[in-house]
Amino acid sequence: MITIVDYGMGNLRSVHKAFEHLGFSAEVTDAARKVERADRLVLPGVGAFGDCIDTLKEGGFVEPILAHIHSGRPFLGICLGLQVLFESSEEFGTHAGLGEIPGTVEHFPTDMQEDGEALKIPHMGWNQIQIERECPLMRGVENGSYVYFVHSYRVLPTRTEDVLTTTDYGMRFCSAIWRDNVMATQFHPEKSQAVGLKILKNFGEL
Repeated sequence: MITIVDYGMGNLRSVHKAFEHLGFSAEVTDAARKVERADRLVLPGVGAFGDCIDTLKEGGFVEPILAHIHSGRPFLGICLGLQVLFESSEEFGTHAGLGEIPGTVEHFPTDMQEDGEALKIPHMGWNQIQIERECPLMRGVENGSYVYFVHSYRVLPTRTEDVLTTTDYGMRFCSAIWRDNVMATQFHPEKSQAVGLKILKNFGEL
């Protein structure tokens, strides 16, 4: 069973439908007790970092999520679900994260340019990923594949060994991380067509 955490800030329907399309048993839950029992856990998310952390705390999700991660069972974060794994974010003030991945979350510079033209923030639409190391999540995914992004903030991992993929948008930034059983993407696999479905399939088969 793949358990998708519903804390009121995620694109849950698309994620759930993607796993079911792939033939996996998946459930969306807002019950912390089900998070504790999950075989595989998915934390999606859209919105502001501070609101996300507050909502996770209010719903009693923080301890079950951390217990799941520390048990060694597979965990997948998507978009904001990646960012909250880090130690802190500067979004609308400084907010502490879950602290599972050393590093911070920072806004893209507002003066980024490419070929003399200003780049828009948020970074929205299709862009390529460069796979920095072999990982079961990326099995069968070609280097340079296009995936779908919507974000204004980027993660800055302290340890290079936590970086799974990078992407260029005015600068090279970390677009996915991997450490042991913890995997998370800044892009949206559920919106990334065949490439995204392959990534979700790989997660479901872990």
